[in-house]
Amino acid sequence: MKKLIIPTFALFVCVLFIIEQSSAIPAYARKYDMSCNVCHSPAPKLKPYGLEFAANGYQLKDKEAPRFTRETGDQDLLLMRELPLALRIDGFSRFQPQNEPKADIQWPFIVKILSSGQIAKDVSYFFYFLFDERGKVAGVEDAFLYFNNIGGAEFDIMGGQYQVADPIFKRELRSTFEDYEIYKVKPEMSKADLTYDRGLMLNYTLPTETDLFVSVLNGNGIGPMSESGFDDDPYKNFFFRIAQPITENVQIGGLGYLGKESITKPLGTFNNNITMFGADATIETENFELSGQFVYRKDKNPLFQSIDTSKASSGGFAQFMYAPEGDKSKWYLFLIYNKIKSDIDYLNYHTVAGNFSYLLARNLKLMCEYGYDIERKKNSFTFGFVTAF
Repeated sequence: MKKLIIPTFALFVCVLFIIEQSSAIPAYARKYDMSCNVCHSPAPKLKPYGLEFAANGYQLKDKEAPRFTRETGDQDLLLMRELPLALRIDGFSRFQPQNEPKADIQWPFIVKILSSGQIAKDVSYFFYFLFDERGKVAGVEDAFLYFNNIGGAEFDIMGGQYQVADPIFKRELRSTFEDYEIYKVKPEMSKADLTYDRGLMLNYTLPTETDLFVSVLNGNGIGPMSESGFDDDPYKNFFFRIAQPITENVQIGGLGYLGKESITKPLGTFNNNITMFGADATIETENFELSGQFVYRKDKNPLFQSIDTSKASSGGFAQFMYAPEGDKSKWYLFLIYNKIKSDIDYLNYHTVAGNFSYLLARNLKLMCEYGYDIERKKNSFTFGFVTAF
């Protein structure tokens, strides 16, 4: 009887709740007195207007007004009237028939505080702090300063910690519980991937609307500082990105990554050279969006030994969205396909997932997702909620 009740309960609750990763921040809606729907559809997925807002340093060009700042009598001091803050609470539960335990209630799963605003003209900040993630304090993840339109040109600089792949597809803004797995690939002892790192990102937009990005990175993630500093070797890694709109509805792009990392062992210091390249594309209309990513990665010596231990991994994802009423839809359908083929067995990954999302309110999203692991022949049901205020 218990075996029947658990899946029945899971399917029932699936209609009601699900989690997703997001960095939507209602402080913007409060500041500008407008709906979250102006930038998101569905939250936290960004619409083109939301992408433009983010690219403009989290500022609206036509809505900055004196009421947002205090009159200090000092023209060189821009002081916000209020410190913009927002809270987000996520919860979810999963039913995985092939695992033990099969059912697990995991809410609250995330509790975070977010803040973003202006420091000076064309200078802004963004950060969030995870008070609770999977039952522990996780600390700061995204945290950076953004310098917009330097010298009056389409040239921006961002410094801090951020996800390396953010200029392509933002993992924090995906609409599925299923992740973009190719961005997380770290073969053997390597510490570098396309997720969080500390660095400096430069962005320049050509008159042809071609976006160029260059990031200089530590290459070892966002772990705690050691006695020598945040970086644990003498090398810096480099990420390159180019994106070009072909038509109003089609964009293509490419990426490159060159890195070097070292580990000192009793027998000496050993290096690993990393090379990545990839391509992506997005096609979108009012009701549909189809996008995909491919990445090839080669590590020369991921085991950091005196002999050649080179390994290669390749793969990516494709995702599809259907919105029956465009950005005014109350419900959305998402499909995502992931595949990674690697010389290292544990990195092989092959999944497909379908996601149904329903907006109970602009800042309260209810979703359910079914996933199937083709590689390991496992099913999963994920359901929960995300709310921000």
